Amino acid sequence: MTITAETGPDTRAAAPLGRLLAAEVRWVFRRPRTLVTLGLFALIPVLIAIGVVVADRDGGGGLIGAVAGNGLVLPIAALTVALALLLPLAVAMAAADAIAGEAANGTLRGLLLAPVSRLRLVGVKAFGVLVVAAAAALAIAVVGVLAGMIVVGSADGGMVTLSGTTLGLGAGLARVALVTVWVVGQLAAVGAVALAVSSLTEHPLVVLASVLGGLIAFGVLSAIPALDWLQRWLLTSGWSAGADALRYPITLDAMGSSTLRALCYTAIGIGFTLWRMQRRDA
Repeated sequence: MTITAETGPDTRAAAPLGRLLAAEVRWVFRRPRTLVTLGLFALIPVLIAIGVVVADRDGGGGLIGAVAGNGLVLPIAALTVALALLLPLAVAMAAADAIAGEAANGTLRGLLLAPVSRLRLVGVKAFGVLVVAAAAALAIAVVGVLAGMIVVGSADGGMVTLSGTTLGLGAGLARVALVTVWVVGQLAAVGAVALAVSSLTEHPLVVLASVLGGLIAFGVLSAIPALDWLQRWLLTSGWSAGADALRYPITLDAMGSSTLRALCYTAIGIGFTLWRMQRRDA
């Protein structure tokens, strides 16, 4: 190839964005721990379904009593339970591998030297974390629907709401889909914050410890009545709002406010990550 004075020997064409995103997705799902984690998440609704059947035979009540014979409630209950800790940790693990893990393995230097802008690099890494969040939530939702319909059973093939009304199969699945999308939005905020922490360290365990510590701290703060004014600023506030999808008519106030809060955390996390990566030496 002839090198002209106009182009110079170091001119390289940037890789197409689609190819970068596809490569990141392949890299994410090539990690054995990602596949193991998704498999474990798929087991959550199955275990809850078995517990529902056993508890129903023994006359169980409470949340188990609400799910018994009402299978479409199972995926929503499983997503709510997993959102408390397990799903955020899985997303934090993906974010830790995205930047801190690359730095620890020595591969981040090659990414920083590649003909890819730092903005595009952060976007690709954020997309990989979002894919993990969506895959984990979908694994719980899809297996939850199947386990709920097959193991738990459903009245008239639909969903009985907490208000006592019965929804058809389509309306019940639509509410499951709504909660799934809402959960992915909350996990995107966790992933953005975890990416920001990941850009500050070369140790993935620091990212996991930071996310876990933050979730515990937010939980403690939300349990103190004197700090009620702080609730609107805590990411975990409203994480139980998924149960509102089980009411008729459905109320979206809590889910809407938590979504806006998640968008703010996402913007701050991605913005800080971009700022940090722009100033990071190769």
